[in-house]
Amino acid sequence: MARKPITSSYRTSTAGLAPAHFVIEGGKKLKGSITINASKNGAVALLCASLLNRGTTILKKMPHIEEVHRLIEVLNSIGVATTWSGNTLTIVPPKKLSLEMIDTRAAMKTRSILMFIGPLLHVLRDFKIPQSGGCKLGSRTVRPHFFALEHLGVSIETTEDAWRVRHKGLAPAEIIMYESGDTATENALMAAALIPGKTTIKYASANYMVQELCHFLSLCGIRIEGVGTTTLIVRGIRRINTKITYSLSEDPTDAMFYLAAAVVTRSTLTLKRCPLDFLELELLTLEKMGLRFKVLRRYLGDNKRVKLADIKVEPSDLVAPPEKVAARPYPGLNIDNLPFFAVIATQAEGTTLIHDWVYEKRAIYYTELEKLGAEVTLADPHRVYIQGKTPLRAAELVCPPALRPATILLIGMLGASGRSVLRNVYSISRGYEDIVLKLRELGASIDYLDE
Repeated sequence: MARKPITSSYRTSTAGLAPAHFVIEGGKKLKGSITINASKNGAVALLCASLLNRGTTILKKMPHIEEVHRLIEVLNSIGVATTWSGNTLTIVPPKKLSLEMIDTRAAMKTRSILMFIGPLLHVLRDFKIPQSGGCKLGSRTVRPHFFALEHLGVSIETTEDAWRVRHKGLAPAEIIMYESGDTATENALMAAALIPGKTTIKYASANYMVQELCHFLSLCGIRIEGVGTTTLIVRGIRRINTKITYSLSEDPTDAMFYLAAAVVTRSTLTLKRCPLDFLELELLTLEKMGLRFKVLRRYLGDNKRVKLADIKVEPSDLVAPPEKVAARPYPGLNIDNLPFFAVIATQAEGTTLIHDWVYEKRAIYYTELEKLGAEVTLADPHRVYIQGKTPLRAAELVCPPALRPATILLIGMLGASGRSVLRNVYSISRGYEDIVLKLRELGASIDYLDE
């Protein structure tokens, strides 16, 4: 494949632009090292949390990804000023927020718009925000958000294309989370942050992005007990009006992408700045499957909270795991890392059972690996059996409308000999920055397809 020099693979895919496609000449070894990117889910949470601060918020190591850019478009449309300098984003709030000119198109492209509700409660008592889009993964109810905020005095009505949010004043409370969801917990945290007094959130998510938000809110002066557990005690304050500078943590799902790519291409690859606390069970599962890797060194991240490590992965002969692979809430195997085991299992001798119990549709997307030569049996909408080891072959596919299932097709194409085309890659661009450039630097033959 002819290789064109590029300085960045980031391309916007907003309405009005032609969809982007990847062309891959697979079957090539990767080599060298890759530095793990900052957390996509942490970034979107902190963009929403910046609305709590009446002063300037500076977020370092912000990823240039579609999800971030959609939320920035929404922030700009309601009066918030944003300025990029490399991967540092400066956010300056207006004297008065206004939702009259909210960018509905951008808002509807990201489910993260839901997390505007928590911060906006402290600015407005009656407002609407557009209903959201994001990954198509089956029934993803928003009711856990509403049930959590009801405890604080909030009522939310669903209309045809928006959520109508009202309250007559907020009061601290004990919140029982109907579902231990990440974004629902984050919404409750941001709502509680500016309610003076003690709010207790029980059955909270303790996932990496929730911990990231807790670290940021703590820097803003909010006292939070129980970070990393399922019970959070929030001591809210009346106002945040200060200059805050915060450096984002690294992304465990970005690390898992490159780890899976190394496994499927049988490559020697060093992954730098992996958030080890959020990869331990994934690594243990892979170790039991026969993966050879070394943890080279351990150190703290820039925010002095997250524990990082450099990991060297070696080519390995894998076998199917001794038990089914299923996600669990933190500290279990992360739900966003589960799909990578589907493509890894194609290269492991034996039968692997992947149980994706959270989403009704995501396991169905794993059957797309059959078009690359994998042997996949769909047991039901939540479970697939994958028989390995099978050689992968090149194909032309369209990305599923979900981030992680799309990325495993890309990984499969990297390991498949021949020329593959992956079309409509917006879902990948939602979560991965400069992925073409980074893969090319590792020796992959990949580019945008010009048509």
